[in-house]
Order: sequence, then C-alpha cells, then structure tokens
Amino acid sequence: MDEEQTIVYGKLVRDQIPRIIEAGGRTAAVRVLSESELVPALTAKLVEEAEELHRAEPDDRLEELADIYEVLAALTETLGYSDEEVEEAARHKRAKRGGFRRRLWLDEVRPTRDPEAAYGAPERLYE
Repeated sequence: MDEEQTIVYGKLVRDQIPRIIEAGGRTAAVRVLSESELVPALTAKLVEEAEELHRAEPDDRLEELADIYEVLAALTETLGYSDEEVEEAARHKRAKRGGFRRRLWLDEVRPTRDPEAAYGAPERLYE
C-alpha cells in the first residue's frame, strides 16, 4: 500500500505555492511570517536561489536569475529601500571598487616587501 508522507519544508515560498499544492490534491500548512522573521527568511531564500543558479544547467539559468531577482525585490522593499537607492549604492560601490567585467579571479595575496605600501583593513579590501 502506497502511503503519502508529510514533507516538512520550513522555508519561504512564493504567494501562489499553497494554491498550486492544493490544486494537486495535497494540503499545505502555511503561516504568515512576523516582521522579525521576514528578513532572515528572505536572506535564506536568496542563498537557496543562488545555490540553485550555481547548479543550474545553461538553459535553466534565466529562470533561476528571475527567482533571485524576485527575492531581491522583496528584500529591497522589506528593508525599506527603493530600487533606485539600491542601484545608486551599486553604482557607488562599482565606482569605488569596480564591477566584475574584467573577470578577475583572486588566487592569493602575498605580504608586501614595503610595509608602507599596505593600506586599509585587509578583510574589507576584497569584497
């Protein structure tokens, strides 16, 4: 006899997922997150979606990027920022530290021979 088992997820899902589950003949137990639970849930979702993009086949990457975009939009709104503020912060950081167009991969950092040449907090230099 085939018995269906309960699957425990414990994660943030898109708004229509409970309806989709129930349309498939199952029951979805959901709750609305409190304000204090939302940011941690969204950041965990962002990590989940980034991992899915990392594993995605080339034909699936656009859909995974769309998922990341949706989570970022929700996180931006939840944190009280506008899209324009985030874009401006990105422009500012890009002007200060560069973007990723040059495709640079940092293999290692060696100590300098000239201690006077060292500057800044090393842990922040490579962000």
